[in-house]
Amino acid sequence: MGIISFQGARSKVKKQDNTPIKVSDYMTRNLITFSPTQSVLEVMESLVKNKISGGPVVNEQNELLGIISEGDCIKQLNESRYYNMPIDDANVERFMVKNVETIDGNISIFDAANKFLETKRRRFPILEDGKLVGQISQKDVMKAALKMNSQNWRDK
Repeated sequence: MGIISFQGARSKVKKQDNTPIKVSDYMTRNLITFSPTQSVLEVMESLVKNKISGGPVVNEQNELLGIISEGDCIKQLNESRYYNMPIDDANVERFMVKNVETIDGNISIFDAANKFLETKRRRFPILEDGKLVGQISQKDVMKAALKMNSQNWRDK
């Protein structure tokens, strides 16, 4: 009399993909950008209309000059009230942050998450050959995390 096995066929073990998920896989490429000569009022209208909290400031060659955010616009509002100056005269160049930290599109999403934690920034522009090609935000990093399953959370 032979031994009867009740064990069914084993499914093949799925190969784990250990390719790190890069910033460039999740960065926003179609950006709303601003010009240094634009009025802060125009920027405020664009931020509200597009439901964004800020954006890169670029020249005609698409080179990054700075970032303008809601906070920068609020600062301008406060100054215009304090000095009793019309808001129409304020341009982006005067209120944008000029010393902008960028991030490499080839680093992993996990390294980007660490950079967000270290710097307390909300977004990082991504440059290639000195030109703006995209931007990664904290929300983009969260989207990447939600798309991954727990087996892929190791970064190696």
